[in-house]
Amino acid sequence: MNPASVLPLAIIQLEVPPADVVAQIGEQPRWFIDALDLQPDDYLIVRPHLGEALPDFDQISGAILSGSWAMVTDHADWSERSAAWVRAAIDYRLPLLGVCYGHQLMAYALGGTVADNPQGWERGLLPIRCTEQAQRDPLLQKLPAGFSVWLSHRQSVVTAPPHAQVLATSELDGCQILRYSPQALSVQFHPEFSRRIMDACLPSGTVEEGGGCRIEGKDWARALLVSFWQQTRPAFRQVQGA
Repeated sequence: MNPASVLPLAIIQLEVPPADVVAQIGEQPRWFIDALDLQPDDYLIVRPHLGEALPDFDQISGAILSGSWAMVTDHADWSERSAAWVRAAIDYRLPLLGVCYGHQLMAYALGGTVADNPQGWERGLLPIRCTEQAQRDPLLQKLPAGFSVWLSHRQSVVTAPPHAQVLATSELDGCQILRYSPQALSVQFHPEFSRRIMDACLPSGTVEEGGGCRIEGKDWARALLVSFWQQTRPAFRQVQGA
């Protein structure tokens, strides 16, 4: 059990997967819970698409905004409400990590442009490359210059927000990692994915780029996710003087 003084991490679930995906692997929060080995006191799940209120900033240690089968460009009411919450969370200096849809939502909320990727879909296990700025980023500086990540998206951040730092790119996407503030960043890829989740999320009959490979060696995307989680913990924030 966590001490009562330790605030939970908010997992902001953005819509639900198709029924066949849910039947195989559950919904998005489960993937993050398993990836981080979270205990019940470590997190709370918020579902804006069901009309649930987004959490008060002083009641959580940080937030992860999940992927989705929805599109940011549809401007659904729950999505626009979540975008407004992101802007306020940035002002509050709340630790934030956006993933796939969450990445696009954060970029859109902060003045970037999201649209169908003119290069087409990215699906499967594919390489990304970090920029020189990533070597100086507190969360990314221990990552190698290039590593493989799980990707599944049709839309992308085609223009980063003003003042955002682009920290990684791929062959088909120029905004794989964006840093918005010392506390907030987002990734187009899925650090919570495993081969099993990737397989379940692929549409039937889809030809996957990467040939159905598995990550060899250390899963650096997962390491990034774990590092973000650790940075929301009181012990880390006290050391950093936050």
